[in-house]
Amino acid sequence: MTRAISPTQPTSQPLTGSVDRIELMQTFVRIVEAGSLSAAAAQMSTTQPTISRRLQALERSLGLRLLQRSTHGMRLTEDGERCFARAKELLANWESFESDLRGAGEEPEGMLRVIAPHAFGQQALVQPLADFIRRFERVSVEWLLHDDNHDFIADAIDCAIQVGEVRDPSMVAIKLSEVPRIVVASPSILNGLPVPEHASELANLPWLALRTYYRNEVSLTHAVTGETQRIAIRPRMSTDSLYALRSAAVEGLGVCIGSAWLLSEDIASGRLQQLVPQWQATSLPVYLIYPYARFYPARLRRFVEIMREAMPAIMGNVVAQSN
Repeated sequence: MTRAISPTQPTSQPLTGSVDRIELMQTFVRIVEAGSLSAAAAQMSTTQPTISRRLQALERSLGLRLLQRSTHGMRLTEDGERCFARAKELLANWESFESDLRGAGEEPEGMLRVIAPHAFGQQALVQPLADFIRRFERVSVEWLLHDDNHDFIADAIDCAIQVGEVRDPSMVAIKLSEVPRIVVASPSILNGLPVPEHASELANLPWLALRTYYRNEVSLTHAVTGETQRIAIRPRMSTDSLYALRSAAVEGLGVCIGSAWLLSEDIASGRLQQLVPQWQATSLPVYLIYPYARFYPARLRRFVEIMREAMPAIMGNVVAQSN
């Protein structure tokens, strides 16, 4: 049965020779993944009107409305959902085709430059990095540890692993996992005092601060009830290093909130004790980010795949050990 096209729907028109169908589909996929036309424009280094024209050209060529836009945002139509799924499949095949022609299809090679946070890059991420290097013998990796911002172009960086929200709309951001954050202290901190049962009871204990995430106040949420407790603290020591924070906690200088992946072994050995285990700080997202490009080398694509596979298992093992 032929479907009638309403006056508000675009009518099917052939594309002119100057319009690149692949580019139109790439733009549509980028709009959906970025969440808005403006974010897609930033990622693709072009203007919002250009992105809008490409979307309209694709809708005209297909005779379908793909996106519904309003002042509250945008959403995919039913046809748009089908188009998005098929477009991603087609683009993946096209990228494979391009890779084969460029000679970079099956065997990644060359130098991959990666930036990772200091603590995370020294410990939790080394195993998946090792797996990547063992699997692809023709790839070399420059593993750079920085906690600050970085210039991908000037420093020739291929990708970065970032803990915390990504605020640069020009970056492609792939969420790998989330890092649970827990409250710990040396057993000596309690010194015969009753073990705290409610987050509010932590206010009277000495504290250590991690300046990158908290300084004079912490907020904890109960995992079951959803109750949130804000606690004012006066840190005896502040630091911007996760390792220094852990060492100070082991020395018995105070209570701290830190990443569960770093503290789990100390908890298992008894050097640290998790306090109010039902209460946690907000988990931190972990992203793999890189600048948008039309073509990505095989070494970057394979690295992304390995990190996406490895991170949920790493974080899952940490949660199991700390419970």
